[in-house]
Amino acid sequence: MLRVLALAGLLFLPAATPCAPARAAEPLVADLSRHLVAITTGFAGTDVLLFGAVDEVEGGDVVVVVRGPNRSEIVRRKARTVGIWMNSGVAEVSNAPSFYRVASTRPLPEVAPSSVLEQHQIGLDSLDFDIHPRDRDANVAEYRQALVRLKQVQGLYGDRVHDIGFLGNRLFRTDVHFPANVPVGTYLVEVYLIAKGEVISAQTTPLVISKIGLGADLYDFAHQQAALYGIIAIILAASAGWAAAVAFRK
Repeated sequence: MLRVLALAGLLFLPAATPCAPARAAEPLVADLSRHLVAITTGFAGTDVLLFGAVDEVEGGDVVVVVRGPNRSEIVRRKARTVGIWMNSGVAEVSNAPSFYRVASTRPLPEVAPSSVLEQHQIGLDSLDFDIHPRDRDANVAEYRQALVRLKQVQGLYGDRVHDIGFLGNRLFRTDVHFPANVPVGTYLVEVYLIAKGEVISAQTTPLVISKIGLGADLYDFAHQQAALYGIIAIILAASAGWAAAVAFRK
């Protein structure tokens, strides 16, 4: 009797609904070896590993852009007057990235047309600086070149496009170097998958660079209590000078 009832129940069961299609895999997945760079007193620069994978079906090139927080910069132009170099002009740049690095699997002109690079501000030539000159004989292009050159001398802008290595057909990796003078703040690590000159997938990952320990306390105190910090600095300098004078007198 039990077997008969079980067979009858099976006959009257509704038809099984087809399984929902599996979620399509992302064509691009990337991550960082760490999302926090801690700057201590003895910080001398560091490297952060970026790694990821792409879909073999999609193919294409991978481009990585690392941007520091935007800041206002002052660029001065010097001219020789009566044999002396003097400031002859100044310009303010209101949205300059404090740090900028680019890595790619191939040279950028071979990856995408200039219109796509400019749209996503990929590469130094595609950065959109907001430059406001204050002198009459201003040349915006010269101020732009000067800003990029100064940032490269400081090690904050890359002077070339770094390489991205592939492990097989899917896995990729690249190292991002941050110098000892890297500014603090929240950085954006943008990873693009570009095929046939078009961006088919993109991913943005935040990276925080922050001071910790005694250096962080002094940094916060100097910025939050600037007047008191200046007075203490003057007192310490005067005390050190007086102590040195007494020691040498003896």
